[in-house]
Amino acid sequence: LLEALLARCCPEGQQADVRMANNLDWYGGMGVLDFLRDVGKHARVGHMLGKESVRRRLEGEGMSFTEFSYQLLQGYDFVHLFRDEGVQVQVGGSDQWGNITAGTDLIRRLGADGGPAGGAGGEGEEEAAEPSAFGLTFPLLLTSDGRKFGKSEGGAVWLSADKLSPYRFYQYLFGTPDSDVVKFLKMLTFLPLEEVDAVERAMGEEGYRPNTAQRLLAAEVTRFVHGDRGLDLALKATAALAPGSKSELDAPTLEAILEDVPSSALAEAEVVGAPLADVMAACGIQPSKAAARRMIKGGGVRVNNRRVEEEGHVLAAEEVLAASRGGLVLISAGKKNKHIVRVGA
Repeated sequence: LLEALLARCCPEGQQADVRMANNLDWYGGMGVLDFLRDVGKHARVGHMLGKESVRRRLEGEGMSFTEFSYQLLQGYDFVHLFRDEGVQVQVGGSDQWGNITAGTDLIRRLGADGGPAGGAGGEGEEEAAEPSAFGLTFPLLLTSDGRKFGKSEGGAVWLSADKLSPYRFYQYLFGTPDSDVVKFLKMLTFLPLEEVDAVERAMGEEGYRPNTAQRLLAAEVTRFVHGDRGLDLALKATAALAPGSKSELDAPTLEAILEDVPSSALAEAEVVGAPLADVMAACGIQPSKAAARRMIKGGGVRVNNRRVEEEGHVLAAEEVLAASRGGLVLISAGKKNKHIVRVGA
């Protein structure tokens, strides 16, 4: 996933030189006693306790030994990457400063063979060059009320489409309040600052269309994370769920919104060739067949966003959209009441 993201950052025609490392590769064969002997002896408890992040936790709710010792593990990760992979810079959020400097300190104490792989230091030199390892941090992205961006009540905002669909990812960004949207446009997109400034000015002018800035933010970040196809899917799903939507639907769009719309499972025999009113009553979108018929007669029912004109409409096989998880049909009763029927064999 990260390799794909970074590859999209590369200029067209160039290939990203990205390597992923798993610290289990160097910790897997290392015992606890080995770690304490080779690494732990170089750590100074007073220095570890003096880190601001540790002090804050100890003055507050406290911290476990696992959390306390994590800086040593992350520090040794930097040692390994510096010594064996030639990595000289570690980048992270400002809350990682203590862990990053734990790594630079360990590199200095261990000597790290005099420098990164392929760097200074070799046979015949009387004194190895001092290791050149650096840490770089950037401010945490906070909302206007002080919360970390991406920490939501519904759970983490995942970059993986398997954990969070492009539609829900888009919707999360679209829900950014006006007080945060300009800052996020500057920090999360590659739009020219002049363009962002123009958006900010427009927000204060008469005639500004609400959520224009949020729509731009959601589109830019979704495209970066999920590509053009993911953005297209998110936009189609957004249009499909809009009140009174008339947008064309396809199976991938319905799959994208499946977790965000009430749904029920019915056998194929209960759907294909069955009166729409019967299906609406069976799936619970209307309390009875009679109520469903009245709503159809009044023009308030759509199947896959197409208005149903006939009270006795019978669902056809082509109205069941073939998806990877079986057939799907979206039934709308009124502008906002939507229900997906999952059609089984």
